[in-house]
Amino acid sequence: MNEVSRRDWLKQSAAVAGAVVAAGAPLFAGEDSRVTKVKWKTAIGLNGFASSAAKYDKRFPIWEVLDFAASVGFDGIELMGSWPQGPYPSVKERDRVRALRRLYDFYGLQIFSMQTGAADAFAPDAERRKRWLQRKRGEIALASALGCECLGMWPYGGLRGQTVEQAIAHLAVSLREVAKMAEDYGIVTAFEIEPPFAFNSEEHLVKILEWANDARVKTIYDPSHFDLMNGSSGKPHEMLARIGVKHIGYVHFTDTDGTLRKGETSKHLPAGDGHVDLGATFKTLRDGGFEGWVMVDAWQVPDPYDAGRKGIAAIRNG
Repeated sequence: MNEVSRRDWLKQSAAVAGAVVAAGAPLFAGEDSRVTKVKWKTAIGLNGFASSAAKYDKRFPIWEVLDFAASVGFDGIELMGSWPQGPYPSVKERDRVRALRRLYDFYGLQIFSMQTGAADAFAPDAERRKRWLQRKRGEIALASALGCECLGMWPYGGLRGQTVEQAIAHLAVSLREVAKMAEDYGIVTAFEIEPPFAFNSEEHLVKILEWANDARVKTIYDPSHFDLMNGSSGKPHEMLARIGVKHIGYVHFTDTDGTLRKGETSKHLPAGDGHVDLGATFKTLRDGGFEGWVMVDAWQVPDPYDAGRKGIAAIRNG
């Protein structure tokens, strides 16, 4: 099958699957048929496969991952720079960029976002923050060339002699500047804080958003992190409501049992395997008018394929 006919076949298959979903019929044998049409676009992250491969010594060929994502019905993928084969290309490497995008186009999948670092976004040294912004300009241009609608940022790392408040002040300014740059490309930038980070509480998240003082600065809603920051109650939607859905750039969807993986971050579990009130999460997002991307985040889940199937089913039924 040549490339053109393969792409047409995938589009036709997706159209048939969409018709089946609209009709309320199950996509898989034994799957609950109570499927509703949603405005959200669904994706799965390469981070789940990368982390599972590293932690459990597994192998996930990229073509197998993409074939799975297309056949299950995901709309897109979030890239991870270190997996499966090294860092992102420079936007100036046009042949490499074109080849990367064609790989995902072949499977009918959109690269909706890229995961990127943000440790230097709050560095105490102004020159390091300036260089970070320069790198982000290149990453935004790359994201645009790949067809991304979003760009994810993770402000991990130590305070390096600063107080938390000083670091938040630096981070807020950097996030505002990068959001301004991304607007020119029509890209939403969103950051995520996690319990092991220097920024690891609802108070920190509120301050970052308030001090940025710019509606273009968005955060990522991850129920596992919000749950820990909300007292491991199984009700991360409560914190989501307090933060405000208007501040959410996109969603990293996962279940959790409210604990930390030893030496790691919030425990991610397939939808339905934890204690999160998933229905309340979806209701809060809907009531708040969220219409963006919902990505299944299978970080360190032993079987990311299982998490993908359970995740997309939960989103469709949400």
